[in-house]
Amino acid sequence: MDSIVRGTIGQEAQGRPDDPATPVRARRVFYIPGYDPIHPRRYRELYRKESAAQAELSNYRISLQPQVPARKGAGQRPYGWQVTGEIDGQRVQTEFSVLVWSDIVRDSMDASIVGTYLQLIRTAWIYIASGTLGRLMQLRKGPVIAALYPVGMLLVQALLALLLLWACGAAWAAAMARLMGQVPWFALLPGWGVGVVAAGALLRWFKQQDGKFFAYYLMHDYAYSAASRGENPPELEARIAAFKQEIAAALVAGDIDEILVVGHSSGAHVGVSVLADLIRVGLPEIYPEIGFLTLGQVVPMVSFLPRASRLRSDLQYLSRRDEIAWIDVSAPGDGCAFALCDPVAVSGVAPAGKRWPLVFSAAFTQTLSPARWAALRWRFFRLHFQYLCAFDQPGDYDYFRITAGAQTLRQRYKTRRASASRIDVPVSKYTSVSPE
Repeated sequence: MDSIVRGTIGQEAQGRPDDPATPVRARRVFYIPGYDPIHPRRYRELYRKESAAQAELSNYRISLQPQVPARKGAGQRPYGWQVTGEIDGQRVQTEFSVLVWSDIVRDSMDASIVGTYLQLIRTAWIYIASGTLGRLMQLRKGPVIAALYPVGMLLVQALLALLLLWACGAAWAAAMARLMGQVPWFALLPGWGVGVVAAGALLRWFKQQDGKFFAYYLMHDYAYSAASRGENPPELEARIAAFKQEIAAALVAGDIDEILVVGHSSGAHVGVSVLADLIRVGLPEIYPEIGFLTLGQVVPMVSFLPRASRLRSDLQYLSRRDEIAWIDVSAPGDGCAFALCDPVAVSGVAPAGKRWPLVFSAAFTQTLSPARWAALRWRFFRLHFQYLCAFDQPGDYDYFRITAGAQTLRQRYKTRRASASRIDVPVSKYTSVSPE
């Protein structure tokens, strides 16, 4: 179809999808979640609920349908759903696919209580001894506090367990002293034994309640990348290769006007490597417009580590490619993201001729009503997902217009300027883009 024809790399072909005369009719969205062990149906239900809310607020229509079955012999599709958008008088069909790595996340979280505390020691040492933590503190305070939170919370839990152990032992010793006067050392052992059992039970209770505290979850998150000092573990490299193949197959489907890759949180740096690998191997002569949308990214937590040369190389490479349009959206109100930090620039790998990403703010204080902002501002993890949700007063960022509307990502933001308050100076101590 003429709406997907492009010329050679760096040249624009007539009839590109970002031409106003050729609106998007069909889109494929590949969503890459962050470090999340939950089944991808969570994202389908979130999209269903929030798209309905945004459609009502903004006076357009969005509906969801089940995923279209794969053609016989075509292999299994990733988990997904169909979206029909009727926005600004244009009807668009979008197929959503979630690129799943939650199984890898679950496996990485399968650590005992003792194992988690060993992770704490190792992760803290890597970030502090390498100087990475000090460099990250020069950026936004929110994500650094979020990184320190599980360390502090786990230490508090350990301290409470030790206090309980001591209290049991002391109480037993006092009771024995009243009964026996001088107490031999072996008579104290039952009290300390009860204390050990009680302390262990308390630590297990804290772990069971981690859905409220998030200490274990965040510790496993930071430990996953830190364990290899920023180098992708083999299982993640294999999954990146599989993601690349999924997107490559969609590029030659012949009936799509835009491929849109969305990376949220840790999914942003996964998406960077997927798209860099995809472009390096070469794109077909004819392919759809390619958009890359990163939301609430935490790239510096990985790219600042000593052995993250693969990610830094991918950031540098992708930042100057004409084949994509890369938009990075965050908000200072999101304490779990490196808000308005240009991930390429702060990582110290911005090349001459850098084009991407375009960094701007979702401006929660302006796009959420005062009442809603007041209700959400201290719910840090909920705010980290706000990019995927409805806004009371959406500005030029509307997730549902982007994913279900008739404009490509490139056209939607072709005149948008980067936020003046973005951070785009090199901060990372490690800037090598070659494997060590």
